[in-house]
Amino acid sequence: MTSDAPIVLGIETSCDETGIGIVQGHTLLANEIATSVDEHARFGGVVPEIASRSHLEAIEPALQRACRSAGITLDDVDAIAVTAGPGLVGALIVGVATAKALAVALSVPVYGVNHLASHVVVDELQHGPLADPTVGLLVSGGHSSLLLVSDDVESIRPLGQTLDDAAGEAFDKVARLLGLPFPGGPWIDRVAREGDPSAIDFPRGLNNPGDRERYPYDFSFSGLKTAVARWVKARQDAGEDIPVADVAASVQEAIADVLTARTVAACRDHGVGEVVIGGGVAANSRLRAMAEARCEAAGLSLRVPRPDLCTDNGAMVAALGSRLVATGAPASPLDFATTSNLPVTRRAW
Repeated sequence: MTSDAPIVLGIETSCDETGIGIVQGHTLLANEIATSVDEHARFGGVVPEIASRSHLEAIEPALQRACRSAGITLDDVDAIAVTAGPGLVGALIVGVATAKALAVALSVPVYGVNHLASHVVVDELQHGPLADPTVGLLVSGGHSSLLLVSDDVESIRPLGQTLDDAAGEAFDKVARLLGLPFPGGPWIDRVAREGDPSAIDFPRGLNNPGDRERYPYDFSFSGLKTAVARWVKARQDAGEDIPVADVAASVQEAIADVLTARTVAACRDHGVGEVVIGGGVAANSRLRAMAEARCEAAGLSLRVPRPDLCTDNGAMVAALGSRLVATGAPASPLDFATTSNLPVTRRAW
Protein backbone atom coordinates (compact mmCIF):
# COMPACT_ATOMS: atom_id res chain seq x y z
CA MET A 1 0.00 0.00 0.00
CA THR A 2 1.07 3.57 -0.64
CA SER A 3 0.35 5.05 2.81
CA ASP A 4 -0.92 4.36 6.30
CA ALA A 5 -4.27 5.99 5.53
CA PRO A 6 -7.38 3.83 6.01
CA ILE A 7 -8.60 1.81 3.05
CA VAL A 8 -12.17 2.76 2.15
CA LEU A 9 -14.47 0.71 -0.08
CA GLY A 10 -17.09 2.70 -2.00
CA ILE A 11 -20.33 1.29 -3.43
CA GLU A 12 -22.46 3.19 -5.97
CA THR A 13 -25.84 1.89 -7.22
CA SER A 14 -27.98 5.02 -7.59
CA CYS A 15 -29.02 4.47 -11.21
CA ASP A 16 -27.74 2.19 -13.99
CA GLU A 17 -24.05 1.83 -13.08
CA THR A 18 -22.83 -0.62 -10.47
CA GLY A 19 -19.64 0.97 -9.16
CA ILE A 20 -17.09 -0.37 -6.70
CA GLY A 21 -14.17 1.91 -5.78
CA ILE A 22 -11.31 1.45 -3.36
CA VAL A 23 -9.42 4.48 -2.05
CA GLN A 24 -6.57 4.97 0.40
CA GLY A 25 -6.30 8.61 1.39
CA HIS A 26 -6.34 10.47 -1.94
CA THR A 27 -4.95 7.46 -3.81
CA LEU A 28 -7.30 5.51 -6.08
CA LEU A 29 -6.58 1.78 -5.86
CA ALA A 30 -9.49 0.42 -7.91
CA ASN A 31 -12.53 1.66 -9.82
CA GLU A 32 -14.70 -1.08 -11.29
CA ILE A 33 -17.93 -0.25 -13.12
CA ALA A 34 -20.60 -2.54 -14.57
CA THR A 35 -23.29 -0.79 -16.59
CA SER A 36 -26.77 -1.91 -17.59
CA VAL A 37 -27.16 0.87 -20.16
CA ASP A 38 -27.61 -1.56 -23.07
CA GLU A 39 -30.58 -3.13 -21.31
CA HIS A 40 -32.26 0.27 -21.01
CA ALA A 41 -31.42 1.52 -24.50
CA ARG A 42 -34.40 -0.08 -26.23
CA PHE A 43 -36.72 1.76 -23.85
CA GLY A 44 -35.01 5.12 -24.44
CA GLY A 45 -34.34 5.66 -20.75
CA VAL A 46 -33.55 3.94 -17.47
CA VAL A 47 -36.13 1.40 -16.25
CA PRO A 48 -35.91 1.21 -12.43
CA GLU A 49 -36.80 -2.48 -12.13
CA ILE A 50 -34.19 -3.47 -14.73
CA ALA A 51 -31.60 -1.31 -12.99
CA SER A 52 -32.25 -2.95 -9.61
CA ARG A 53 -32.02 -6.48 -10.99
CA SER A 54 -28.84 -5.62 -12.86
CA HIS A 55 -27.22 -4.32 -9.67
CA LEU A 56 -28.05 -7.59 -7.93
CA GLU A 57 -26.30 -9.54 -10.68
CA ALA A 58 -23.30 -7.23 -11.05
CA ILE A 59 -22.36 -6.16 -7.54
CA GLU A 60 -20.55 -9.28 -6.32
CA PRO A 61 -18.41 -9.76 -9.47
CA ALA A 62 -17.56 -6.03 -9.46
CA LEU A 63 -16.52 -6.26 -5.82
CA GLN A 64 -14.26 -9.21 -6.56
CA ARG A 65 -12.67 -7.42 -9.53
CA ALA A 66 -12.04 -4.29 -7.46
CA CYS A 67 -10.27 -6.24 -4.71
CA ARG A 68 -8.08 -8.00 -7.26
CA SER A 69 -7.27 -4.72 -9.00
CA ALA A 70 -6.35 -3.06 -5.69
CA GLY A 71 -4.32 -6.06 -4.55
CA ILE A 72 -6.27 -6.40 -1.32
CA THR A 73 -8.79 -8.70 0.34
CA LEU A 74 -11.94 -7.57 2.10
CA ASP A 75 -10.16 -8.09 5.41
CA ASP A 76 -7.93 -5.13 4.50
CA VAL A 77 -10.89 -2.73 4.27
CA ASP A 78 -11.11 -0.22 7.14
CA ALA A 79 -14.42 1.45 6.29
CA ILE A 80 -17.25 1.26 3.76
CA ALA A 81 -19.05 4.14 2.05
CA VAL A 82 -22.22 3.69 0.02
CA THR A 83 -24.57 6.00 -1.85
CA ALA A 84 -27.68 6.48 0.29
CA GLY A 85 -29.30 8.99 -2.10
CA PRO A 86 -30.43 10.63 -4.20
CA GLY A 87 -31.31 8.03 -6.81
CA LEU A 88 -33.71 5.24 -7.68
CA VAL A 89 -34.88 3.69 -4.42
CA GLY A 90 -34.77 0.08 -5.61
CA ALA A 91 -31.28 0.54 -7.02
CA LEU A 92 -30.05 2.32 -3.88
CA ILE A 93 -31.34 -0.50 -1.67
CA VAL A 94 -29.10 -3.03 -3.43
CA GLY A 95 -25.96 -1.04 -2.64
CA VAL A 96 -26.99 -0.09 0.89
CA ALA A 97 -27.93 -3.66 1.81
CA THR A 98 -24.61 -4.91 0.48
CA ALA A 99 -22.68 -2.24 2.38
CA LYS A 100 -24.45 -2.98 5.65
CA ALA A 101 -23.88 -6.71 5.29
CA LEU A 102 -20.17 -6.18 4.60
CA ALA A 103 -19.84 -3.76 7.50
CA VAL A 104 -21.31 -6.28 9.92
CA ALA A 105 -19.29 -9.18 8.53
CA LEU A 106 -16.01 -7.22 8.60
CA SER A 107 -16.72 -5.28 11.81
CA VAL A 108 -15.98 -1.93 10.13
CA PRO A 109 -17.94 1.35 10.09
CA VAL A 110 -20.30 2.18 7.24
CA TYR A 111 -21.04 5.67 5.91
CA GLY A 112 -24.19 6.39 3.90
CA VAL A 113 -23.13 9.28 1.64
CA ASN A 114 -24.64 11.76 -0.78
CA HIS A 115 -24.32 10.95 -4.48
CA LEU A 116 -24.16 14.62 -5.45
CA ALA A 117 -21.48 15.57 -2.94
CA SER A 118 -19.47 12.56 -4.13
CA HIS A 119 -19.40 13.97 -7.66
CA VAL A 120 -17.68 17.07 -6.29
CA VAL A 121 -15.20 15.33 -3.98
CA VAL A 122 -14.03 12.77 -6.55
CA ASP A 123 -11.80 15.38 -8.20
CA GLU A 124 -9.53 15.20 -5.14
CA LEU A 125 -8.38 11.78 -6.36
CA GLN A 126 -6.90 13.44 -9.45
CA HIS A 127 -6.04 17.01 -8.44
CA GLY A 128 -5.72 16.95 -4.65
CA PRO A 129 -7.73 18.83 -2.00
CA LEU A 130 -10.29 21.37 -3.16
CA ALA A 131 -9.76 25.06 -2.51
CA ASP A 132 -11.89 26.74 0.13
CA PRO A 133 -14.21 28.04 -1.22
CA THR A 134 -14.93 26.42 -4.61
CA VAL A 135 -17.86 26.80 -6.99
CA GLY A 136 -19.03 23.37 -8.13
CA LEU A 137 -20.95 22.83 -11.36
CA LEU A 138 -22.71 19.47 -11.11
CA VAL A 139 -24.21 18.30 -14.40
CA SER A 140 -25.65 14.88 -15.15
CA GLY A 141 -28.69 13.10 -16.52
CA GLY A 142 -30.76 13.94 -13.47
CA HIS A 143 -29.05 16.98 -11.95
CA SER A 144 -27.81 20.42 -13.00
CA SER A 145 -26.70 22.46 -10.01
CA LEU A 146 -24.36 25.25 -9.03
CA LEU A 147 -22.91 24.80 -5.54
CA LEU A 148 -20.77 26.88 -3.22
CA VAL A 149 -18.44 24.44 -1.49
CA SER A 150 -16.62 25.73 1.58
CA ASP A 151 -15.08 24.68 4.89
CA ASP A 152 -13.16 21.87 3.24
CA VAL A 153 -16.39 20.29 1.87
CA GLU A 154 -18.02 20.48 5.31
CA SER A 155 -20.52 22.98 3.90
CA ILE A 156 -22.27 22.82 0.53
CA ARG A 157 -24.63 25.68 -0.29
CA PRO A 158 -26.89 25.45 -3.35
CA LEU A 159 -26.67 28.55 -5.55
CA GLY A 160 -28.80 27.41 -8.46
CA GLN A 161 -30.35 24.41 -10.12
CA THR A 162 -32.36 23.38 -13.13
CA LEU A 163 -35.99 24.45 -13.02
CA ASP A 164 -37.04 21.63 -15.37
CA ASP A 165 -34.88 19.30 -17.46
CA ALA A 166 -31.30 18.58 -16.42
CA ALA A 167 -28.58 19.06 -19.02
CA GLY A 168 -28.09 15.32 -19.51
CA GLU A 169 -31.83 14.83 -19.82
CA ALA A 170 -31.94 17.50 -22.52
CA PHE A 171 -29.19 15.69 -24.43
CA ASP A 172 -31.17 12.44 -24.21
CA LYS A 173 -34.38 14.04 -25.48
CA VAL A 174 -32.65 15.83 -28.36
CA ALA A 175 -30.83 12.62 -29.32
CA ARG A 176 -34.17 10.84 -29.51
CA LEU A 177 -35.53 13.57 -31.80
CA LEU A 178 -32.50 13.09 -34.06
CA GLY A 179 -32.75 9.31 -34.11
CA LEU A 180 -29.56 8.83 -32.07
CA PRO A 181 -29.20 6.03 -29.50
CA PHE A 182 -29.58 6.24 -25.72
CA PRO A 183 -27.85 7.61 -23.73
CA GLY A 184 -27.84 10.71 -25.87
CA GLY A 185 -25.00 12.73 -24.38
CA PRO A 186 -22.05 10.76 -25.78
CA TRP A 187 -23.75 10.50 -29.19
CA ILE A 188 -24.49 14.22 -29.37
CA ASP A 189 -20.86 14.91 -28.46
CA ARG A 190 -19.58 12.53 -31.13
CA VAL A 191 -21.89 13.68 -33.94
CA ALA A 192 -21.41 17.38 -33.10
CA ARG A 193 -17.73 17.18 -34.04
CA GLU A 194 -18.81 17.08 -37.69
CA GLY A 195 -21.29 19.94 -37.35
CA ASP A 196 -21.34 23.73 -37.20
CA PRO A 197 -22.17 25.02 -33.68
CA SER A 198 -23.32 28.35 -35.13
CA ALA A 199 -25.60 26.82 -37.75
CA ILE A 200 -28.79 27.24 -35.67
CA ASP A 201 -29.32 29.84 -32.97
CA PHE A 202 -31.22 27.78 -30.42
CA PRO A 203 -32.52 29.63 -27.33
CA ARG A 204 -30.62 29.95 -24.06
CA GLY A 205 -33.05 29.43 -21.20
CA LEU A 206 -33.59 32.17 -18.58
CA ASN A 207 -31.49 34.57 -20.61
CA ASN A 208 -33.66 37.69 -20.83
CA PRO A 209 -32.89 40.50 -18.35
CA GLY A 210 -35.83 39.75 -16.07
CA ASP A 211 -35.01 36.05 -15.79
CA ARG A 212 -31.31 36.72 -15.27
CA GLU A 213 -32.17 38.98 -12.34
CA ARG A 214 -34.69 36.54 -10.83
CA TYR A 215 -32.77 33.33 -11.56
CA PRO A 216 -29.11 34.39 -11.75
CA TYR A 217 -27.66 30.89 -11.29
CA ASP A 218 -30.53 28.62 -12.33
CA PHE A 219 -30.94 26.63 -15.55
CA SER A 220 -33.82 25.73 -17.86
CA PHE A 221 -33.48 23.36 -20.78
CA SER A 222 -37.07 22.34 -21.53
CA GLY A 223 -37.52 25.31 -23.88
CA LEU A 224 -34.42 24.27 -25.79
CA LYS A 225 -35.79 20.78 -26.27
CA THR A 226 -39.11 22.21 -27.50
CA ALA A 227 -37.31 24.57 -29.90
CA VAL A 228 -35.34 21.67 -31.36
CA ALA A 229 -38.51 19.58 -31.76
CA ARG A 230 -40.27 22.40 -33.61
CA TRP A 231 -37.23 23.08 -35.80
CA VAL A 232 -36.93 19.41 -36.76
CA LYS A 233 -40.66 19.04 -37.43
CA ALA A 234 -40.74 22.14 -39.64
CA ARG A 235 -37.97 20.67 -41.83
CA GLN A 236 -39.64 17.29 -41.95
CA ASP A 237 -42.99 18.85 -42.93
CA ALA A 238 -41.19 20.73 -45.69
CA GLY A 239 -39.62 17.48 -46.94
CA GLU A 240 -36.11 18.68 -46.11
CA ASP A 241 -33.27 16.57 -44.75
CA ILE A 242 -32.29 17.12 -41.15
CA PRO A 243 -28.64 18.20 -40.76
CA VAL A 244 -28.10 16.02 -37.69
CA ALA A 245 -24.50 17.10 -37.09
CA ASP A 246 -25.39 20.81 -37.24
CA VAL A 247 -28.36 20.36 -34.91
CA ALA A 248 -26.26 18.37 -32.45
CA ALA A 249 -23.44 20.93 -32.51
CA SER A 250 -25.85 23.85 -32.07
CA VAL A 251 -27.67 22.20 -29.17
CA GLN A 252 -24.41 21.30 -27.49
CA GLU A 253 -23.22 24.89 -27.91
CA ALA A 254 -26.39 26.26 -26.32
CA ILE A 255 -26.15 23.96 -23.30
CA ALA A 256 -22.43 24.55 -22.75
CA ASP A 257 -22.92 28.31 -23.16
CA VAL A 258 -25.55 28.52 -20.42
CA LEU A 259 -23.73 26.21 -18.01
CA THR A 260 -20.41 28.00 -18.26
CA ALA A 261 -21.85 31.53 -18.26
CA ARG A 262 -23.78 30.88 -15.03
CA THR A 263 -20.71 29.29 -13.44
CA VAL A 264 -18.44 32.23 -14.20
CA ALA A 265 -21.12 34.64 -12.94
CA ALA A 266 -21.42 32.70 -9.67
CA CYS A 267 -17.66 32.89 -9.15
CA ARG A 268 -17.58 36.61 -9.89
CA ASP A 269 -20.52 37.42 -7.62
CA HIS A 270 -19.22 35.36 -4.68
CA GLY A 271 -15.54 36.21 -5.01
CA VAL A 272 -14.49 32.62 -5.69
CA GLY A 273 -11.43 31.79 -7.78
CA GLU A 274 -11.78 28.06 -8.36
CA VAL A 275 -14.29 25.92 -10.26
CA VAL A 276 -14.78 22.17 -10.20
CA ILE A 277 -17.11 20.42 -12.65
CA GLY A 278 -18.56 17.00 -11.88
CA GLY A 279 -21.20 14.59 -13.13
CA GLY A 280 -21.61 12.63 -16.35
CA VAL A 281 -22.07 15.70 -18.57
CA ALA A 282 -18.66 16.93 -17.37
CA ALA A 283 -17.24 14.39 -19.85
CA ASN A 284 -18.69 16.43 -22.74
CA SER A 285 -15.82 17.75 -24.86
CA ARG A 286 -17.44 21.08 -25.76
CA LEU A 287 -18.39 21.85 -22.16
CA ARG A 288 -14.84 21.13 -21.04
CA ALA A 289 -13.33 23.30 -23.78
CA MET A 290 -15.70 26.22 -23.24
CA ALA A 291 -15.27 26.07 -19.46
CA GLU A 292 -11.51 26.12 -19.86
CA ALA A 293 -11.61 29.14 -22.20
CA ARG A 294 -14.06 31.14 -20.09
CA CYS A 295 -12.36 30.35 -16.79
CA GLU A 296 -8.99 31.36 -18.24
CA ALA A 297 -10.45 34.63 -19.53
CA ALA A 298 -11.98 35.34 -16.11
CA GLY A 299 -8.81 34.44 -14.20
CA LEU A 300 -10.38 31.36 -12.62
CA SER A 301 -8.75 28.03 -11.88
CA LEU A 302 -10.67 25.10 -13.42
CA ARG A 303 -10.66 21.50 -12.26
CA VAL A 304 -12.44 18.74 -14.16
CA PRO A 305 -11.90 15.05 -13.38
CA ARG A 306 -10.94 12.73 -16.18
CA PRO A 307 -14.00 11.26 -17.98
CA ASP A 308 -14.06 7.91 -16.14
CA LEU A 309 -14.41 9.78 -12.83
CA CYS A 310 -17.24 11.98 -14.15
CA THR A 311 -19.82 9.27 -14.73
CA ASP A 312 -21.34 7.43 -11.76
CA ASN A 313 -18.65 5.30 -10.11
CA GLY A 314 -17.61 3.77 -6.82
CA ALA A 315 -14.40 5.81 -6.62
CA MET A 316 -16.33 9.02 -5.95
CA VAL A 317 -18.24 7.37 -3.10
CA ALA A 318 -15.01 5.99 -1.63
CA ALA A 319 -13.41 9.45 -1.96
CA LEU A 320 -16.15 11.09 0.12
CA GLY A 321 -16.01 8.20 2.57
CA SER A 322 -12.25 8.62 2.90
CA ARG A 323 -12.74 12.32 3.69
CA LEU A 324 -15.33 11.50 6.35
CA VAL A 325 -13.01 8.98 7.96
CA ALA A 326 -10.06 11.40 7.86
CA THR A 327 -12.04 14.18 9.53
CA GLY A 328 -13.36 11.91 12.26
CA ALA A 329 -16.99 12.13 11.16
CA PRO A 330 -19.28 9.68 12.96
CA ALA A 331 -20.27 6.56 11.06
CA SER A 332 -23.88 6.05 10.02
CA PRO A 333 -26.17 3.93 12.19
CA LEU A 334 -26.82 0.50 10.73
CA ASP A 335 -30.50 1.32 10.29
CA PHE A 336 -29.94 4.36 8.03
CA ALA A 337 -32.36 4.53 5.13
CA THR A 338 -32.10 5.22 1.41
CA THR A 339 -33.50 8.58 0.34
CA SER A 340 -34.39 9.19 -3.29
CA ASN A 341 -34.35 12.98 -2.88
CA LEU A 342 -31.47 13.41 -0.40
CA PRO A 343 -30.52 17.13 -0.56
CA VAL A 344 -26.98 18.05 -1.49
CA THR A 345 -26.62 20.00 1.75
CA ARG A 346 -26.61 16.68 3.60
CA ARG A 347 -23.36 15.01 2.56
CA ALA A 348 -23.91 11.88 4.69
CA TRP A 349 -26.31 10.16 7.04
